[in-house]
Amino acid sequence: MNPIVRIQPRSADLGEGMLVRRALPNRQQRMIGAWCFLDHAGPVQFEPGKGMHVGAHPHIGLQTFTWLIEGEVLHRDSLGNEQVIRPGQVNLMTAGHGIAHTEDSLRDGKRLHAAQLWIALPPEHKDCPPAFDHYAELPHWRADGAELTLLAGRYGERTAPAHIHSPLVGIDIACDSPSELTLELDPGFEYGLMPLVGDATVDGESVPTDELAYLGKGRSKLQLALPAGARVLFLGGEPFEVPVLMWWNFVGFSKADIAQAQTEWEQGAARFGVIGDGQAPRLVAPPLPWRNGN
Repeated sequence: MNPIVRIQPRSADLGEGMLVRRALPNRQQRMIGAWCFLDHAGPVQFEPGKGMHVGAHPHIGLQTFTWLIEGEVLHRDSLGNEQVIRPGQVNLMTAGHGIAHTEDSLRDGKRLHAAQLWIALPPEHKDCPPAFDHYAELPHWRADGAELTLLAGRYGERTAPAHIHSPLVGIDIACDSPSELTLELDPGFEYGLMPLVGDATVDGESVPTDELAYLGKGRSKLQLALPAGARVLFLGGEPFEVPVLMWWNFVGFSKADIAQAQTEWEQGAARFGVIGDGQAPRLVAPPLPWRNGN
């Protein structure tokens, strides 16, 4: 069995009290299966008149996966979608060839707590047409005193509705009272988990809040103990065999493709479309050098 690799996230203050801890990508572990990005946002109580406001920005070659725990967020994109996401729901945006979107707190001065993830699209789907889906109902069950929600992929006999393109799994695990449970794993998957609230004990080892525990592959079971009030994000997937390049908001397989996307965004090309009335602010991509998952 592989030892647990402990990964400390990088923290960033996005303003107005919004603190984000980025666990993926990092120098120790770039991906967990097709999961290539993980930000833990909040929990934060915004001051009156303040909230999360992310201006228009582009994506290619990935799916953005938003899991909302507290608050309300309005998603708008260049396909014309406007969707409010509420606690217990998932927004899945497939960037493919290119899309732009904004994200804003629906009501300022409220609490917000979310996990923002990206899923790398495999080469055969990297240029697919962009799409957006909202999932208000997810598989939910109780086991050994914990509440489990299947966010993506399959677990046992349950299948999440999110339309994804790689074998993977995502589970939210929360409990009101102390809980000990056993998770059945696929030895061919690699896994990781991040406590979002409270600490966790994984196969007898303590993992503190906001530390990513990378478990590797080859495991068939996992013993997880949680204190009252804890919440854990559990991720897994078949190892992604193709090297992935990540830079700014783009995922791809060649520097040329990503550089072309940057140029088209900066020039206002039709590739990414416009949002709403077309007056949303356009953010210019930061200059190279490349950031290969670090």
